[in-house]
Amino acid sequence: MDEEHTAGYKERCAVCSEVDWGISDEGRFYCRSCHNVIERTKEVVEPTFNPSSSRITTLSRGARTKTPERGQQWVICEGFQFILRNQADALIRLGVSPRFKDEVLCELWRSFLQKSGQAYASSLGRPSRTAGRGGDTESSTNASETDGDSCNAGALNARSARDWSTFSGSLDAVSYLSGHMRRTRHSLLSMKRTLALIHVALVWSREPLTLSDLLRLVNEGHVPYVNAYQELPDEMKLQGKDALLFRVQSVPSHQVVHSDAQALIGFLKLPAFPPISRQSLLHPSLLSLRYLMDANLPDELHPWVCRLMERAGMADQTLHTIHLKDCPSLPRYDVQTASLIIVTVKLLFGLDDRTEWELSHEACDQDESGAMFNPRRWFRVVQAALSRAQHRRTQEVARKQWVPQKPLLLSSQKKSVALKTKRVAEQVQLCFEKLSGRPVSVQRGDPSSFRFLWGVGDSADGPSLHQKKLDGILTLKNGVPTPSNSTYWRPALSASQMCSRLYSDVEATLPRSFVWLLQLFCFLLDVKPAYLLQEVLRVEALVVKGNGKRGRKPGSMLRTKIQTWA
Repeated sequence: MDEEHTAGYKERCAVCSEVDWGISDEGRFYCRSCHNVIERTKEVVEPTFNPSSSRITTLSRGARTKTPERGQQWVICEGFQFILRNQADALIRLGVSPRFKDEVLCELWRSFLQKSGQAYASSLGRPSRTAGRGGDTESSTNASETDGDSCNAGALNARSARDWSTFSGSLDAVSYLSGHMRRTRHSLLSMKRTLALIHVALVWSREPLTLSDLLRLVNEGHVPYVNAYQELPDEMKLQGKDALLFRVQSVPSHQVVHSDAQALIGFLKLPAFPPISRQSLLHPSLLSLRYLMDANLPDELHPWVCRLMERAGMADQTLHTIHLKDCPSLPRYDVQTASLIIVTVKLLFGLDDRTEWELSHEACDQDESGAMFNPRRWFRVVQAALSRAQHRRTQEVARKQWVPQKPLLLSSQKKSVALKTKRVAEQVQLCFEKLSGRPVSVQRGDPSSFRFLWGVGDSADGPSLHQKKLDGILTLKNGVPTPSNSTYWRPALSASQMCSRLYSDVEATLPRSFVWLLQLFCFLLDVKPAYLLQEVLRVEALVVKGNGKRGRKPGSMLRTKIQTWA
């Protein structure tokens, strides 16, 4: 049978020079002598082929450019709604009460949409569109429902399919960034304002989660924020102007989120918040216990913090409960509590680079059993742990992966460049992992309310000093424990004068021990030193209440007798 098909092929085999060809089961020619397979194949004739019936009648040319898949039509508030839901779900998985999401955050979100005119209103606050995709006059804008609540944007008309695909993936990104909408900035939502809304809902729910805790969870990746748009449904295509709204390049600071939360409270005109009483974990009386433990300070310091809080008039729950008439300002619970502790430590130990070391020597002379608190030992223990923690955080920031898995681009022309850059970065990362023997990305650990772990064991940051006594720094006067330190110093500067630019000049005039304590609590709260010092000055003004001379230049010190107000 093979001879019939190979009879016309008389070429010699390139391996053995024989002319003895056969055909394999696959239809390929092979040499029967050496079994060499060549490229020639068997010709198959189709008996039903009719040349006259296979005539080409037309020629058509396909489109040079492929039309991108647009997905379903959606609006900006739907994207932020999905992100808020994911952030709330992450907090609930970490232990926050489910009522925080269902009863508080959803109601705040509805109120924001209504007051900004984006939903739940008779006239929506968006410019109308003239035509939708496929010639429809109205677009179906609900990409999907979020917990049964959508942005109620069914009446929103799309512009045109051409404009929609040119400027953005969403319907209203261009109008959202228009000059009119920017002038009414309180009605705009941004990524950092999702954190502000979450913070307001946490305060309303009286959850023991401060703003610094929330930002730390965001930084560690437990709460979605950086590249949070990657968790949006596949039907919601993001491109073009959407990148300006959903792309995040850094986590906002404590001050920025607090200011946005304060602006949201004023914009929403919220009623009085539930009271923050002494039994609430946000009140300084209980929150200070947590910060004293994290700073490895003795438990006996807590009654002095409460006494100082009473002295400053900061124990009243009305001062910690938001009310647009009585208390319109949103309290900075974490920064305020840390400032109370700093002022208390200054009261007892002096922190003037002299008094605290004298007290340490006296404690060493009196302490035979090692039960007394020694400021010098406390400084050495905490400083060693602080240096290690700062170095560890610097490494984590350097190894943190900011590049998203799904790049969000301003224009489609840059897509190929971005994909190539991403591919090169992944190859470099893979090579680094092979050379270093450990993964480049940060391994996410379990979240904790504490920065340090004090105690015994391999995982401890140092020995615990919580049970130490303050007998070495206190004296009995008329049967009442009184600090051995007799004077209290403070900068001749008011809280309103303090700013980041002025801090560098003021910091050079402050005692080193006080600056170190300020930096310790800045690390615990992840805030700037100028921001914390401003609150310390505000607390000192409430405690001292005008004692000391005024009118001195910034950089000079005011001193007050402790016996007059301690």
